[in-house]
Amino acid sequence: MKKIYLGALTLCAFLVTSAQEVVWQKDIKSSTQDFLSQITTTIDQQYLITGSSIQSKSRSQAAGSQKQNNGYDFHLIKLNQQGEEVWEKYFSGSSHDYLSATVTTQDGGSLLAGTSYSGKGLDKKDDSKGGSDIWLIRINEFGDELWQKTLGSSFDEEARAAIQTTDLGFFVAGNIQNALKGYGSKDVFITRLDKDGKELSQIILGGRGLDEVEKMIPTKDGGALLGIYSRSSLGGTKKTENFGEGDYWILKLDKNGRVEWEKNFGGKGDDHLRTLALTSTGFIIGGESRSERSGNKTAGLEEGSDLWLISLNERGDEQWQKSYNFDNRDILMGMNVIHSADAQSSKGILLGGYTQAEGRIETDDETFWMLYLDQNGTEQWRKHVKGESRKKEERLSDLKLNRDGSIVLAGTSAEEFGKENWKIVKLGDKQVDQLIEKYDIKIYPNPVSDYAYIEIGFDFKDADILLYDMSGRQLQNIKTKNNVTKINTQALVQGAYLVTIKTDNNKTASAKLIKK
Repeated sequence: MKKIYLGALTLCAFLVTSAQEVVWQKDIKSSTQDFLSQITTTIDQQYLITGSSIQSKSRSQAAGSQKQNNGYDFHLIKLNQQGEEVWEKYFSGSSHDYLSATVTTQDGGSLLAGTSYSGKGLDKKDDSKGGSDIWLIRINEFGDELWQKTLGSSFDEEARAAIQTTDLGFFVAGNIQNALKGYGSKDVFITRLDKDGKELSQIILGGRGLDEVEKMIPTKDGGALLGIYSRSSLGGTKKTENFGEGDYWILKLDKNGRVEWEKNFGGKGDDHLRTLALTSTGFIIGGESRSERSGNKTAGLEEGSDLWLISLNERGDEQWQKSYNFDNRDILMGMNVIHSADAQSSKGILLGGYTQAEGRIETDDETFWMLYLDQNGTEQWRKHVKGESRKKEERLSDLKLNRDGSIVLAGTSAEEFGKENWKIVKLGDKQVDQLIEKYDIKIYPNPVSDYAYIEIGFDFKDADILLYDMSGRQLQNIKTKNNVTKINTQALVQGAYLVTIKTDNNKTASAKLIKK
């Protein structure tokens, strides 16, 4: 279907400020309308690009695949830290299957959550439950399936978000339409599963209208924070009234999936929640607003739609709210919080999105942007990231801030509607780099039971990872070129060990590893 190109180290497709350096770029070409949903940083600091694509017949035939079905399939591409392809996978049903959410698991793999219109056949092992269903696939770090599950009923369900919980199980959230046990035209559907995919609980939440899940993040207490775009009035399970046409509806779930508290934020217009992030003291919620000051919105409106951020403490009480404008219609797609090394304080907030002209899209109306705020929401800088041609539409889907201060942006670009190419760019940013606290070596998880990841925080070309017991006896010597390397500790007995790094440029670092 596609061919991947590694761009030059000067980025013709993006115009950035002098503070930024393009580390690498990937263009994943397509002749169809492909949907890029997410970029996920894996536990070994590589990148999993996920979305939905139609496989071309030429690609399918060249690979000898029997899975071509002319419909959308789950599509995954894993890239290493240098932007090189590690592997590419498709998961296909007999009809359309859309991958909407991916979460990295603590064993180095991932859980894929999508919406399936397929019955049993090809990669899909379960029959349709009726209408559209939620299709879950657990994969290992190589993209191989570990298990899969189809969730649904005779009504239409769709997956929207997934997280792994502290007990290594999962919350999966989505929507269900016009259900007999529902409350409005579209309700919130939440299921809790164990690590093997066994369903533990299920709940439907909603008001007397339309409620759409947009984002879910894990919380420190093992629960979850759910962000919902709500066009519902009071009623059903919804205990908060909307202020306008559409509001931010926030639900805090405990570790068993029960609602602890809920909040509504909005003005008299349409306010669309997009994303959430965890801070050291609570949460940041963000999206776009078309409301003037009204309801409980105290930030004004400049033009079209503005970005609207609200800071909450852990009980959901508002700490501050701010709005920001890039002209026309501003759409927020990603948010990363920069934390201190001990995670006890938050240092700033990096936002990413794109600007879209009101009405019909023309020429260079769609442009990527990044916005950096301090921990109190005060703007520090903003940067436009423009397309290579005025005929191209550039839509950011997601961005990730790496621990070394680099930024990976993932989105689509198209010369014409229906031919969206995936575009992934890694940037080095001097301003962001200064905010990141540096380290020599990190080991995680630590204590470890089976596999540990060794992360080297300084530049090198080749390194030796040496593992010693506490008597000084060398047990392992692993050569690496990567900043993050996986080591096997299964043969070690319980106790303390020393990990030492030695690089080609004569740098060394050591840290203690605990085997539990």
